Amino acid sequence: MNSDLHAPRITHPTARIVTGRVVRLLEGYPREVRVGQPVLVAVLVAAGVTRMLMALLQQLAAAGSGGGRRTLKELRNGPEFLVTPVRLRDSAGRMCEVELHGHLPQSALHPADHVQLTLRRQRDSELPPKIERIVNLTTGQVLTPRTATLWSHLGPPLLLQAGLGLLLLAAVAACSSLV
Repeated sequence: MNSDLHAPRITHPTARIVTGRVVRLLEGYPREVRVGQPVLVAVLVAAGVTRMLMALLQQLAAAGSGGGRRTLKELRNGPEFLVTPVRLRDSAGRMCEVELHGHLPQSALHPADHVQLTLRRQRDSELPPKIERIVNLTTGQVLTPRTATLWSHLGPPLLLQAGLGLLLLAAVAACSSLV
């Protein structure tokens, strides 16, 4: 066995801002965003009020079917976002690993680029910190990765229904307090 060959120890940086050179962008994989049940139930109940009113109007007008709604199970499985592990060599010469959540333009980051990363620790201390902002000192680009959120996962139609449902509930409450 050759003792000259050793794998460099990979660390998770603890500093908020790290400067270094990108060594490698590893293969990305999907990770799910957790959906909090209280938020989901509140949105679905409010949207249900609107759905019931619309179903009543459809019955009165003898209209068609309800369309392609997603199930509670589908909504509970949160949106997936791309996680790309990034290895870089920091200014002290240590090999570090961080995670890039979301997508960037393909030409935005390459191996050997000199970068300054703003990092945030993740809830799970076993995971490397995630990148909040990238300043690519080689190209002069400032990049902010974007991921899917709970609100983009639920979608505008469901959120509009929930808003209308809340307005209907508020109107019924206001009318019942006048009586």
